Amino acid sequence: MKKILLCCAAGMSTSILVQRMQTEVIKRALDIEIKAAPIAELEHLIADVDVVLLGPQVKYQLAHLSAIAKPHGKPIDVIDMTDYGTLRGDKVLDKALSLLE
Repeated sequence: MKKILLCCAAGMSTSILVQRMQTEVIKRALDIEIKAAPIAELEHLIADVDVVLLGPQVKYQLAHLSAIAKPHGKPIDVIDMTDYGTLRGDKVLDKALSLLE
């Protein structure tokens, strides 16, 4: 099972997006777990996930968070602002899957 972590400032705004992504996971019959958390928890969660996506509102933290993810060999990137704002769970899931390839 692959695990995707979505991080934003408080972990709240990504919760709806997680639900949309989980709907897409079910539709595609994938074995993936998706969680949302605040960026402050990344250090504690990074070892247990396969990929991290950041909400666009915290993209200024990408360099810092990449430094946390790199020793664990975990890919990390920022969610496209349009996909995030329109809650395109399918597109965000595609991005996470592309990072896992």
